[in-house]
Amino acid sequence: MPSPRLISGLSDVAGAYDALLCDVWGVIHNGRESFADACEALVRFQRERGPVILVSNAPRPSRAARGQLHALKVPDAAWADFVTSGDVTRAELSARAPGPVWAVGPARDSALYEGLGLDFVETPQGAAFVCCTGPFDDENDRPEDYRSRFEVCVADGLPFICANPDKVVRRGDKMIYCAGALADLYEGLGGTAITAGKPHAPIYQAAMAAAARALGRTLDPARVLAIGDALATDIRGANGQGLDCLFVAAGIDAAKTLGPDGLIEAARLDALLIREGATATCAIPDLRW
Repeated sequence: MPSPRLISGLSDVAGAYDALLCDVWGVIHNGRESFADACEALVRFQRERGPVILVSNAPRPSRAARGQLHALKVPDAAWADFVTSGDVTRAELSARAPGPVWAVGPARDSALYEGLGLDFVETPQGAAFVCCTGPFDDENDRPEDYRSRFEVCVADGLPFICANPDKVVRRGDKMIYCAGALADLYEGLGGTAITAGKPHAPIYQAAMAAAARALGRTLDPARVLAIGDALATDIRGANGQGLDCLFVAAGIDAAKTLGPDGLIEAARLDALLIREGATATCAIPDLRW
């Protein structure tokens, strides 16, 4: 397995690519504030090279998730289009309408279900399937808190649609659980989880189509760079699609890859990639131009 090239800025490799598929949370913001250097790097790429498609495991449709980008002052000039796990999950939900569905997650994710003609139940009993966008209270809930309710669902043979495959994200200085961690518990109990977001193909197919539209011509996958900080979703997803990828080490795996000086320790990064069965074309501590 070749070691990733360690770069100091996106400009080191930008000339080899016509489009970027860029992760959002952990790369351009942390849920509390945006990263100025990362945003500027994307603005520069769009101005000098080609379109940036934001690819997020957010469980809400992109039309509903854009408000967070604006609230965090991510400039519109940093991206041409936005594709979310919520966008591609809606097809899975629509195929199962009217349900009923037991919807697990906070009220802010309700846009995922709008216009799909689904019926809802308040408890697992009487549901035809489960859809999870995350814990009900992601500041305090842990996956284990859902064990008894999930046991009921598994016993009834209910499929579990995971609208956000991320297991954890960093919100400010705190790590919080996402729907992917609950899906792991569900499968561990013997249930079946269905996922369309990263690292699975549907979200990449949608993102590549968006990039081709923005570019105005057929897109060569060899000239697309995927950027992300999560090995299990961003990097494995890019690997699965045969795309080059840039690993942002200061994200959720910072403690495993960075030294006390904030720089990547190559041996530790190589060991982590081998352990995770992933490969990266290049790596950088934080995204910057």
